[in-house]
Amino acid sequence: MSKSIRLSEEAYERLAAHKRGDETFSEVVLRLAGERSLLDIAGVLSDEEADALRDAVEDRRTRRADDLEETAEHVREA
Repeated sequence: MSKSIRLSEEAYERLAAHKRGDETFSEVVLRLAGERSLLDIAGVLSDEEADALRDAVEDRRTRRADDLEETAEHVREA
């Protein structure tokens, strides 16, 4: 299903300026509205950067779990 919308000439020109290759106007609107696909960010990080990020996230998860366990232990002792 599709909907028709009215755009001022200026709005149309701005939208058209963002249009890529064979991209449809619907795809332009979705892209500009923040609807991102994982394909949009593919290749942003090198393998080394991705590994470092993955390790940092895992480290943080471990520290958070430890902090929560320590807090739970304090509550049990109270």
